[in-house]
Amino acid sequence: MSSFNSRLTPTGPRSATIDTSADLEKDVMLSSLPEDSIFSLSFSPVADHLAVSAWDKKVRIYDIKPNLGGVGVASIDFDGPVLSCDWAETGAKFAGAGADMTAKVIDLGAQGYPSQTVAVHDAPIKAVKFVKVSEMASQLIVTGSWDRTIRYWDMRTANPVAIIALPERVYAMDVRDKLMVAALADKRVAVINLDDPGRVHKTIERFCLGSIEARVSTQNIDKNYQRLNFSFKCHRDQVSAGTRGKEVKCWSVNAISTNSRTGTFSTAGSDGTPSFWDYEAKTRLKSYPSVGGPISATAYNFNASTFAYAVSYD
Repeated sequence: MSSFNSRLTPTGPRSATIDTSADLEKDVMLSSLPEDSIFSLSFSPVADHLAVSAWDKKVRIYDIKPNLGGVGVASIDFDGPVLSCDWAETGAKFAGAGADMTAKVIDLGAQGYPSQTVAVHDAPIKAVKFVKVSEMASQLIVTGSWDRTIRYWDMRTANPVAIIALPERVYAMDVRDKLMVAALADKRVAVINLDDPGRVHKTIERFCLGSIEARVSTQNIDKNYQRLNFSFKCHRDQVSAGTRGKEVKCWSVNAISTNSRTGTFSTAGSDGTPSFWDYEAKTRLKSYPSVGGPISATAYNFNASTFAYAVSYD
């Protein structure tokens, strides 16, 4: 299921720790839910439209402005589970990609025009993003795949405009301004400057990594700022181990989302608890009780007033 909470955005002083006993009674469940586990959530950058990709081979778009329960706007069908979705900067188009090794785009203003297949790989596509490359007038689509490549696509042509060969499979990918970061298998990270998109290299920025070891790490690419790197433990419980006393149970960190308004970020994982953190103060701002199952994905809306989370098998 996918739920919303307009109160999950911490307010007040950045370094203040807010009551962690708050409940989730005012959360609203999305209506017309996907028929299988949700893999990815993505809000439009200009409106309260939420894209939800799922294992039932569909990406669905909901308008949550009339009410948080959502009104269906559009959908794209695939031939396999949909592992990723993203919006164009104008909010007019959105893309989905997944296990059928394709990425598709639909134009919300095209009066019912069907989706367009814009990318094809040799293995499942784990991530799809719209990006702005300096020499291109319009946005490109970039896809990261388990075939160990990142490929750039111009929606007007059938072949990729550029391909980056990688040492390992792409497990996750994110873009902010001119920086693109791809998390790879074997604990590797590829960093790409979109001013020079055809190769992997370093640039000045910071990113967060979550792991199955119940740990989050923030990393600065520039050597001058690497002294600010830090990691912290999270999403852990003490459980009884019988005669051995107590043991720590570690839950995987499945989702990290950044609040564009405050610069704080959220984490969520298999323990079903969303938590909110202040990078600069290196402290937890707020946490919530378990929502009743693993959280597989999270997202803030365009003005960070609403936080969405998906409860699904992970």
